[in-house]
Amino acid sequence: MEKLQSIEQFEQLKNEDRTMFMFTAGWCPDCTVIEPILPRLEVDYPEYTFISVDRDEFIDLCAEMDIFGIPSFIAFHSGEEVGRFVSKDRKTQSEIEDFINGLA
Repeated sequence: MEKLQSIEQFEQLKNEDRTMFMFTAGWCPDCTVIEPILPRLEVDYPEYTFISVDRDEFIDLCAEMDIFGIPSFIAFHSGEEVGRFVSKDRKTQSEIEDFINGLA
C-alpha cells in the first residue's frame, strides 16, 4: 500500500476517481492485526487506490478529518467523501469488506 507523502498529495488523491485512505500508525496494535489482509483488499477492490496515512506524520490532517481512532478508513470519489469507517475499535476483514461493498 502506498504511503501518503504530503498534504498536497492527499488533496490530489482525494479528487481522483476512487481513493481509500487508511489512517494508521506503526505503534498501533489493531493496525498491525489487519496489516496482513491489506494486500488482498487491494487485489479484491482494484477500483480503489489504497493509501496509507501515518497518523503521527499527519496529525493535523487527522484532526481536520475527525480521525480520533485508528485504524480508520475514509473513501473519496471525485473529491467527495463517500464513506467512512472510523472508530477506536479493532476492525475485522469482513467488517472492512462490508464497508467497501456498501460504498456508492
